Amino acid sequence: MQDSQAYKDKKAHFEKMITLYGRNVAIEVLEDSTITIQKIHLSTSNKPDGAINTIIQLAKKRGVEIAYHDKMALSRISKNAKEDQGVALDIVSNSYKSASEIKSLKKYRLIALDGVQNPQNLGMIVRSCAAGNIDGVILPKKNSAKISPLVIKASAGTLFKLPIYYCDTLKEILKDLKECKIYQLSSHAKKSIYALQEYPKTIFVLGNESDGVSDEVQKLCNDSLLIPMNRGVESLNVAVTASIIAFLGIS
Repeated sequence: MQDSQAYKDKKAHFEKMITLYGRNVAIEVLEDSTITIQKIHLSTSNKPDGAINTIIQLAKKRGVEIAYHDKMALSRISKNAKEDQGVALDIVSNSYKSASEIKSLKKYRLIALDGVQNPQNLGMIVRSCAAGNIDGVILPKKNSAKISPLVIKASAGTLFKLPIYYCDTLKEILKDLKECKIYQLSSHAKKSIYALQEYPKTIFVLGNESDGVSDEVQKLCNDSLLIPMNRGVESLNVAVTASIIAFLGIS
């Protein structure tokens, strides 16, 4: 039993781990004492310039382990050889949670993303949700933008201030959430989002930038909502839509 629990704890720990890359990102994260850093990875080909020296000094100050790798090994860790600048870091985010935890919440107002691919859109969505009336974002691991330096930049430092609930697919988690109301946002809907009757447990589903909400996820939604628009405008950017939802009910 103890071995089984230890395995579960270890698995939960690694599921919360996110690997980021880039020199400026590393410095920014190292300077934020609220973010837990597991390890810094540096390429042996790095020249000891100002940024690398700053990373090393900050890591030593915080007692963070530094591992050195050849350039090819580092690119396997960062998964972005073109932009990692010889630096990657593993962080453990307490705001990065399994979507299975949603079941234990007594009340929530969430935004779920179905195939949102653009990292800048993801970052702006997180920023609006963190500032507004949203309790978290559901982000599938498959067919979605990954948490990256671009997302962090677009979120303007708010990425770790809001729960991000991860799951393999949106379909699997929505099927399990029986007691909540699930709404998809669609320009073809007949009900206005401004006439919405709020429920204790509500999820708003936003779809892919080009194709909207997928057919399989649409089938799991209780209803469709639209944002009324003027002058023949058909739709809004997904990040703008998220911002409007996030500030509903805030006076």
